[in-house]
Amino acid sequence: MKLKKSILAIALMATTLTVWAQDGDYIKETEFNPITTGVTSLSIAPDARGASMGDLGAATDPDVNSQFWNPSKYAFAFSRAGVSLSYTPWLRKIVNDIYLANLSGYYKIGSGDNQAVSASLRYFSLGEVQATEGGTAVATINPFELSVDLGYSRKLSEKFSMGVVLRYIYSDLGMGDMSTGELTSSASAFAADLSGYYTTYPIIGRNECQWSLGFNLSNIGSKVSYDHGNNPAYLPANLKIGTAFTFPLADFNNLTLSVDANKMMVPAKPRLADFDSGSGEPDYEAFSKAEQEWKDKSSIAGIFDSFKDHFAKRITYSVGAEYAYDQKFFLRGGYYYESKFAGNRQYFGMGAGFSLQVLKIDASYMIATAQDSPLDQTLRFTLSFDMDGIKDLFGR
Repeated sequence: MKLKKSILAIALMATTLTVWAQDGDYIKETEFNPITTGVTSLSIAPDARGASMGDLGAATDPDVNSQFWNPSKYAFAFSRAGVSLSYTPWLRKIVNDIYLANLSGYYKIGSGDNQAVSASLRYFSLGEVQATEGGTAVATINPFELSVDLGYSRKLSEKFSMGVVLRYIYSDLGMGDMSTGELTSSASAFAADLSGYYTTYPIIGRNECQWSLGFNLSNIGSKVSYDHGNNPAYLPANLKIGTAFTFPLADFNNLTLSVDANKMMVPAKPRLADFDSGSGEPDYEAFSKAEQEWKDKSSIAGIFDSFKDHFAKRITYSVGAEYAYDQKFFLRGGYYYESKFAGNRQYFGMGAGFSLQVLKIDASYMIATAQDSPLDQTLRFTLSFDMDGIKDLFGR
């Protein structure tokens, strides 16, 4: 039964796209080598605000969805508590039942307004899959990936905070080998995030501006395996670094410009094309040894090795802007770039938001530069609730 491979291929499409146009064969055989990981859904931006600015958020103003981008920002949140629900139909150009749902929330603790606890729940559904064996349908399954995390953030000074997140991950991609009844396609793992956020308010001319820096080292943890450890996969560990600058255009009108850079902290898998025996044939023995070493390498060792392989080509970039009127109406846009040698994901994001006293509504839309990209026309919707606003509404 080829069920597991089919589902893994679908999941991989969420983060890695091939490039076959024009000189595609040359790229494939000599330099094209995208990073492959398990639980790829952990890399998908869950909320509409960050996605509309080209998938960024390491240094933007804190909001209820900071758990994904940079949880240390919660310590600087303006409201005492908040909760949000986001929904993303995924790969909607190909199928109509794959989606990501995300629930996030935080609560400021203590009397000094310098600490916060946070949590989120992510559920990625791969829809309904018909399992077949020998060309005959034998079952209908609903593969999914799930993660639950808890975080804590604290101000270490008036301008700097740090945060930590602990995460449990569960991935169930099928039913395994039906002929033997052995379940081989579910996996679980534990991971952690470490983040920092710095913000200051410089005076430029007569205007008070805001300049922020942030980083988030995420998904550092154990590997996942769908076949009892025979082929373990790295989690999508990632280092995100960003900066944001906000300046007033006029009374009640602000513009924020942001830049994020991401580096996958996972070593590239060895390729057979890189092992030449000198006789025109691949060195299968050397390749097999290198592949086994890659499988046996720990996640921590993999983080350090990830800096050795085509470092510049492994970095993705996001640039974005957000216009805010009286913190009630928002317009956003951005661009995401990944090298064609590492996956070739390149797309524009755009979106808008509207905030009331209690409720905030955000939406985003993705436009891929490649017309045949399965990521094109991706929509996201986010509803956020301000707990302070709810208390004021009811006069408590």
